[in-house]
Amino acid sequence: MLKQRRQAAEKVAAHLFAVEEGVDAAISRTAQFTTAMIEARAEANLSAVIGQAELALASRATALMVEARQLIVDAHKQLAQTRIDVGLREVSFGDTSECPPIEGRGSAGLHAVA
Repeated sequence: MLKQRRQAAEKVAAHLFAVEEGVDAAISRTAQFTTAMIEARAEANLSAVIGQAELALASRATALMVEARQLIVDAHKQLAQTRIDVGLREVSFGDTSECPPIEGRGSAGLHAVA
């Protein structure tokens, strides 16, 4: 049963990391797109009113992606606790950084010993 839980957790972790990378890439590309619009308007010596609506839309899209990123970060935090809840406390899935702390949850007080 532990093997099945570990396999399931590995599958979820692989998808989580892919989503995190994808969201970051989308935010970066949208920010680059916004920058390109601003630079293109300036290079073409156009009035600031040209492209304002489009700039606002792109900026809003970026903000929504940042909000989506926060939701994924929150899911990551919760999955870290779920990993512990299902008996996989000492299992790591290749993420080299520490998970952000989970608000409102304290340490269970159990630690691995050699």
